[in-house]
Amino acid sequence: MDIEKLQQAIRAAGLDGWLFFDHHRRDPIAYRILGVSEDAEATRRWYCLLPAEGEPRKLVHRIESRVLDEVPGEKQVYSSWEEQHSTLQQILHGCNRVAMQYSPSCAIPYVSLVDAGTVELVRSFGPEVVSSANLVQEFEARWTGRQLELHLEAGERVDKIRREAFDLIGERLRSQEPVTDFEVQQFILLRFAQTGMTTSHGPIVASNQNASDPHYEPSRDTARSLHPGDLVLIDLWAKLTDPAAVYYDVTWTGYCGEDIPDEIQAVFEIVRDARRRATSFVLDRVAAQQAFAGYQVDDVARQYIDERGFGEFFFHRTGHSIGTDVHGTGANMDNLESHDVRLVLPSTCFSIEPGIYLPEFGIRSEVNVYVGQHHARVTGEEQEQLLRI
Repeated sequence: MDIEKLQQAIRAAGLDGWLFFDHHRRDPIAYRILGVSEDAEATRRWYCLLPAEGEPRKLVHRIESRVLDEVPGEKQVYSSWEEQHSTLQQILHGCNRVAMQYSPSCAIPYVSLVDAGTVELVRSFGPEVVSSANLVQEFEARWTGRQLELHLEAGERVDKIRREAFDLIGERLRSQEPVTDFEVQQFILLRFAQTGMTTSHGPIVASNQNASDPHYEPSRDTARSLHPGDLVLIDLWAKLTDPAAVYYDVTWTGYCGEDIPDEIQAVFEIVRDARRRATSFVLDRVAAQQAFAGYQVDDVARQYIDERGFGEFFFHRTGHSIGTDVHGTGANMDNLESHDVRLVLPSTCFSIEPGIYLPEFGIRSEVNVYVGQHHARVTGEEQEQLLRI
């Protein structure tokens, strides 16, 4: 924890402090930012106020009085709820505006981790509670130079495995040997392990109607055989096993056959061009040193698909933040599921992945975009044509 940098950001945001709270490890963000070890036991409520000036102020229960000992600053302890409330009020004395892991109307659920009752309690002592979403993004979502290198290496490996997965399907179809979506999924997971990568879940291997379920995952019990004439979507994400590693996450689609139906080809081109437009918007804004928010990127892709008559079939956000978790805590490219007004910060990465999901088939095209100080880039291969498997 770099207290000086944290306090600079708190002051720059016009705040008197950043109040961290947890009970039963509900808020992993608090532990990461404060530098509290993962094995710290937290069955009782604790608070830590990082003021704009001065030392952190901690309040912990007597039963777990050492839970925040890794954090510098003054520590006070409590036993009863009355003592907890009175001491917390003392700690907050002089604070008019404090940030917490709270989001008005739960607009950004990734940071909406403090319960409503605790927010009410803090407000009852006088301070205005505001969202810590921008602070979290600054200290959680921004990558180091090494993390970018780890991401690029993961991208090379994932792109290679993605090619191998589509090749496996093609080889089986040409030799008239059976192959299922589940078998292809397991092949990808095996290759991840063999190449020093890990993933949280997935990947998605879906065909035809199943490809219209953006979060479909095959299983042994529901395995579906792949055949000539099928559309196949593969969405795979992984990171290196290094503790600092960040994810790489892409989606490609292909058609099992040479003669692609006109409707499938047309939908692919609309999705691809929506992705291109959203990506170009980001690259151009960064090159011009113009700030932009996540919702604006979503608007670019969504408007293009809307204008072509498929708006109702694009029912998820255009992209998500990427970090040590595949869905990170930075700005999402979203003006559908939420109105994400957070500015996209330098040294952050996110997906751009528009999709159209019809009753018969679904198509998504996904790339990762990294925003640097003066330029942005797509960090891996981009699908320009529908694959002929």
